[in-house]
Amino acid sequence: MPNGEDRKRVVVAIDGPAGAGKSTIAQRVAARLGFLYIDTGAMYRAVGLWALRLGVALDDVARLERIATESRIALTSSSVWLNGEDVTEAVRTPEVAEAASRISTFAGVRRALVEKQRQTAAAESAVMEGRDIGSVVFPGADVKIFLDAAPETRAERRLLELREKGPAPPAEEVAREMQERDERDRRRAEAPLVQAPDAVYVDTTGLSIEQVEEIILKLIRDRTSNGKELKR
Repeated sequence: MPNGEDRKRVVVAIDGPAGAGKSTIAQRVAARLGFLYIDTGAMYRAVGLWALRLGVALDDVARLERIATESRIALTSSSVWLNGEDVTEAVRTPEVAEAASRISTFAGVRRALVEKQRQTAAAESAVMEGRDIGSVVFPGADVKIFLDAAPETRAERRLLELREKGPAPPAEEVAREMQERDERDRRRAEAPLVQAPDAVYVDTTGLSIEQVEEIILKLIRDRTSNGKELKR
């Protein structure tokens, strides 16, 4: 969708825990509406990847904050770029995911990346997904959605995703790691994972991707003139 001057910029915030379906749904909804898709988790993964490559300890707060500030991260609908390099596949490994989860607890890292996230969505309508979009990054978002699913459903989705990429850890290990990540995200002092008071809660347990997509599109269309104009 061309962002003409006569169109209001719209920000859709989709938050929720790992395995709730945020990335898949946000990508599909952004494509349907012609909005920019912003995967904020990929930004943390990019910083985590750079830290691992440099051999920086994941508890070295000062160096991690500097890496987050100095990183040049660019996102498209299908790729992640770090300092001019396409790292789309590199940021999806379990090792990088774990690093991203750990460094995301540091206030300085989050502040640096929140600023980059706001800059990315400053010029055009966007669907942004993460864990603190509606509560911290864009508290004034036009539409806020909190996606969730039963823990066992989220673990199954994560396991399927890993198996599609190659050998996967045992199901019990995947479930345990996801539970640990949930606890870390919810208990961190800086921007914990919470449902914004004005966010719409959507439980994706037992729903198909298509069903969730239609629910989200209807919410957007009900709340924005852009959504109604873009109804297909």
